Amino acid sequence: MFGAIYGDVIGSHYEIYCTKEYDFPFAADSTFTDDSVLTAAVCKTILDDPSETSRFDYSERSNQYAAHYRQFYSFYPHAGYGNMFVAWARNPSAKPNRSYGNGAAMRVVPIAYAYNDIKQMILQVKASCYPTHNHAEAITAACAVATAVRLALDGQSKEEIRNYIEKHFFNLSTPLAKIKETYVFDSHASYSVPPAITAFLESNDYESAIRNAISLGGDADTQACIAGGIAEAYYKEIPDKIIHFCDSRIDITIKNTVRSFIKEFVK
Repeated sequence: MFGAIYGDVIGSHYEIYCTKEYDFPFAADSTFTDDSVLTAAVCKTILDDPSETSRFDYSERSNQYAAHYRQFYSFYPHAGYGNMFVAWARNPSAKPNRSYGNGAAMRVVPIAYAYNDIKQMILQVKASCYPTHNHAEAITAACAVATAVRLALDGQSKEEIRNYIEKHFFNLSTPLAKIKETYVFDSHASYSVPPAITAFLESNDYESAIRNAISLGGDADTQACIAGGIAEAYYKEIPDKIIHFCDSRIDITIKNTVRSFIKEFVK
């Protein structure tokens, strides 16, 4: 679970100072961003009510996610959210946003841990998207990320994960080296999420997954958050040097929320 958050922390510096260098140094000013905050908000939603949802109570479940997004936004109002999210979070009566950005995909890793059944997991993901990313592009990307994490947890091979994602969500046939040639910062979900998944697929371990994602030269914190979340589920371990670097840069409320989630849902 911390794999996503550590990716966010390490990538935060390079969201501003984009790099295409794989061997970039870890930056002293790295910190958690909205990716970590809203991942913790999803954890808290599930901790407070882990029950399954259905089409009959889907709206209620969406409202639960929305309430926790707003709560955690109020804890950390300067964590780097997009303008659409800020306007929504500050207005309790706001209608759902139709954002096609990657903000929904960056926060869904906990859902894959909490719900073993893919159909239920997908329903939860869609409910989590609805308040802020009620757009097919964003929903598809979020479902793809959660599915990749779930398949990794289930012990599927990279080839099996790739084939499943390609069958149901995105074409992942372009190699990372080719993507990097023309890649730019763009937070559109359909543009930024498939390369983040590819960054995991072409990795050898957790660290190489986040280095692959950050060295795309794009939305580094979010793409490393996604790649790191999948990589931890697949490799089952994170290097001590990354843990030591990141832990002191994460607020205690986020850490405690994620730790409580791990205790309850991570086997």
